[in-house]
Amino acid sequence: MHNVSEISAADDLQNYMQTLGRQARIASRAMAKADTGSKNAALQAIGEALSESRNDILAANRLDMELANQNKLEAALLDRLELNDARIDAMIEGLQQVASLPDPCGEITDMSYRPSGIQVGKKRVPLGVIGIIYESRPNVTIDAAALCLKSGNATILRGGKEALNSNQAIARCIQQGLEKVGLPATAVQVIETADRAAVGKLITMSEFVDVIVPRGGKSLIERISSEATVSVIKHLDGICHVYIDKQADLVKAYNIALNSKTHRYGVCNAMETLLVAADVAQDILPQLASAYEKEGVELRVCERTQKILPQAKLAAEEDWDTEYLAPILAIKTVDDVDEAINFINDHSSHHTDAIVTENYSLARRFISEVDSSSVIVNASTRFADGFEYGLGAEIGISTDKIHARGPVGLEGLTSQKWVVFGDGHVRV
Repeated sequence: MHNVSEISAADDLQNYMQTLGRQARIASRAMAKADTGSKNAALQAIGEALSESRNDILAANRLDMELANQNKLEAALLDRLELNDARIDAMIEGLQQVASLPDPCGEITDMSYRPSGIQVGKKRVPLGVIGIIYESRPNVTIDAAALCLKSGNATILRGGKEALNSNQAIARCIQQGLEKVGLPATAVQVIETADRAAVGKLITMSEFVDVIVPRGGKSLIERISSEATVSVIKHLDGICHVYIDKQADLVKAYNIALNSKTHRYGVCNAMETLLVAADVAQDILPQLASAYEKEGVELRVCERTQKILPQAKLAAEEDWDTEYLAPILAIKTVDDVDEAINFINDHSSHHTDAIVTENYSLARRFISEVDSSSVIVNASTRFADGFEYGLGAEIGISTDKIHARGPVGLEGLTSQKWVVFGDGHVRV
C-alpha cells in the first residue's frame, strides 16, 4: 500500500490508480472463490480490529474534525463526519449483521431440462470490482466494504477529502481483518489521495472496474454519470410523491403524509410533493397544514389548494420538480387517480411514490402504472430502504432499470451466468 505522502507530483497518479486497479482485479478472483465461512470470518476479524484500534480511529477522526472546522464545513456535514464510541460500536454491529445475512453467491436457480437433454440454469456470481465514491461519512467505508466482501467482490473506495484520515485508519483495520483469515488485503482498497483527478481515473478504468456506485450529492452523481465509461448504479434525485385518494382512510392518510415528510428531511425517500384528490382535499388539508406548521414545514401549493389553505405560498412551476431535502413541501389538488398517475410519471424521479386508498383495484392500477423503483400502498415513503425491505443493508438506491433497481443490497452486487450440464451431448 502507498502512503499519502508517497503520492506526490513525482508519483504519477495514473500509475497509482492503475496499480490499485490491477490489485483489485487480482483480488476479485480470489474473492469469487472464497467460501461463506471465510467471508464471515473476515467480517468478524474486521470488527475485532476496529474495536482494538478504537483510539487510533478516534484520533484520526479528531484530525479530520479540526480541519473541517477550520474549513468551516456546514453543521450537517460535521455531524456526518464525526465518529465516537457509539458510532464505532454501530459499525461493528453492522459487520455482524452483514455476516448473518444469507450469502447470495453460488446459488443455482431455474434448472430445467431442454429437449436436447441438456440441463440449463443460472448461477449467481459477484460483479467483480466495484468502485464506490462517497462523501463525508466514514462509516460508509465499513458499510461498503462489508457488503462488497460478503457478495464476493473486490472494491476500491474513494471517500471525501474531509474524512481522509478517518478512512485511512478504518482501511487499516479492514486489511488486518482480511489478512488474518487469509484473504487478500487488496480486496478492499481506499484511495489515499484527495486529488479529485483520482475520481476521474477510477470511473474510466473499465479494464479493471466493473461498476461504479456514487453516494453523495446531486453534483457528484451528475459528474460521475456524465464522465464514467464504467457502468454506474445511481439515483440523481428523490422527488417522492404521496397521493391521497378520495377513497382513502383519512386517519391513515394523515399519519402517512406527516411521516413521509417530517420523519427526516434530508433523505432521498422523504416526500417532496403531496397530491390530494379534490373530493377529500377540504377534509384533510387543513389538518395536515396545521400539523406541518407545528413542524416548521413551509407549504408551496397550487391555486386550487391555496383556496383551501390561503396562508400557503403559491408554488412556482419548478417546485414540482425539486428535491428539497428540507422542511418544504409542494401540495397539489388533483381531480382523480388518473391525474395523479400522470403527474407522478411526469414529475417523479422514479424513486418512491405512494398511494393511500381503500380501493384495492385502484391500488393495483397505481402499482402497475406508476413507473418508479418503489411503489407503495398505504404506507410511508420512508420505508423505501434496504434494511426495511429485509436486505439487511444497502449500498445505495438505484433509479436505473438495469442492472439493479431500488435499494441495492447483496444480491444487487451480484449477477447471474448461465450454466449448462450435459453428459456427452453434442448439437445436431
